[in-house]
Amino acid sequence: MNKTELIDHIATTADLSKAASARALDALIGAVKTTLKKNGTVTLVGFGTFSVGKRAARTGRNPRTGEAIKIKSAKVPKFKPGKALKDAVN
Repeated sequence: MNKTELIDHIATTADLSKAASARALDALIGAVKTTLKKNGTVTLVGFGTFSVGKRAARTGRNPRTGEAIKIKSAKVPKFKPGKALKDAVN
């Protein structure tokens, strides 16, 4: 499912226009991004938790030349599914 299909599903399920559904989805995504930029977490009970993790610096290889390169440490978004989501999938 892509973003357009998700907007259509929200519009149908919540009895909203597609424009209103798109604005709601964009607002949700924006709120998650803003919170993660501040190193916060977003917890949706029954769905899961979005958080920020840290990836350590490491040495990698350039696939073209085989030369060793240094990869900087980075912050990465993480998602941990909640119990209800795990149960729904299984």
